[in-house]
Amino acid sequence: MTADELRLADFRPRSRLRVAAHGVPRPAVPAIDAHNHLGAAFGGAWASRPPDELLPILDEAGVEAIVDLDGGWGEALVAEIERWQRPHPDRIAVFAGLDYERWAEDERFGETEARRLEAAALAGARGLKVWKVLGLRARDTVGRLVAVDDARLDPLWAAAARLALPVVIHVADPVAFFESLDPTNERWEELHAHPDWHFWPTRPPGRPDLPGFPPFDELLEGLRRVLLRHPVTTFIGAHVGCAAEDLAWVGATLEACPNFHVDIAARLGELGRQPYTARAFFERYADRVLFGVDVEPDPEVYRRYYRFLETRDESFDYDADEVPGQGRWQIHGIGLPEDVLRRVYRDNARRLIFER
Repeated sequence: MTADELRLADFRPRSRLRVAAHGVPRPAVPAIDAHNHLGAAFGGAWASRPPDELLPILDEAGVEAIVDLDGGWGEALVAEIERWQRPHPDRIAVFAGLDYERWAEDERFGETEARRLEAAALAGARGLKVWKVLGLRARDTVGRLVAVDDARLDPLWAAAARLALPVVIHVADPVAFFESLDPTNERWEELHAHPDWHFWPTRPPGRPDLPGFPPFDELLEGLRRVLLRHPVTTFIGAHVGCAAEDLAWVGATLEACPNFHVDIAARLGELGRQPYTARAFFERYADRVLFGVDVEPDPEVYRRYYRFLETRDESFDYDADEVPGQGRWQIHGIGLPEDVLRRVYRDNARRLIFER
């Protein structure tokens, strides 16, 4: 490397802007973290830490309650509920999950999952979490990829409605994850660090008979068809409806599907680089957006979200890494009014999850 060359890995630019910076140690109103993980699904620390250590952390951050999406099914779900929800029912809600691997052995997997969800509800589960395994990796008994809108899952979505359990559903990741890993890919560093997040190559749209992953837009349209087909089932689209870079699509889907809601977990970097569009989105859909972080509970993580939501600060970091984890940019605050903050932080999650 010569004196006028620089490796991307060594690039550490420091902003020299002199603009206002505001710390927000606690939210304007008590918050509910509607998207988090306390179990072993991600190998997180809370799978082994004593539950009694969690509440003081939440109290310090002004978090009134939290949703644990790591319940799973069967005995594991019962154990997760007993560990977290049973001692603190007003502060921790545990969601059930699906057994995707068994679908390859069960021709009636949708009916099986519906029965399993009924058992989960009897055990105390407060909802269902659907991972992006659906649509991207789960296969049926003949080895065919199960589409997001596969009709065999209709009994499951109907059971969720009958049981009044909300479904947090995650079917697609950032658009760049579905694109070639070339010099134009804005998530180049992230995908090199996590190659299993790269859903490439994609196959042509509408050609499930060909190899490759479904295209991003095909996954989204499959989700929309499920929402329309099951209008009495409450769905919460994880990560801003799985399309944080396309708030126009998310907004149009919210308009078409009154049963659809979204959380903002792990999309601070996307929302914060489109502050004008994001602010208008939050204000228009204030009754349909839920707060959440998808990161192990930490007051500093929460405070970055509070700063984004409550201030109009410009050009600040969306995570604590020296090189931002999702892309080399900064974000801007959107300064939401208190009536919007109250619904996003607390009221929507309380209505959809804790008071059903």
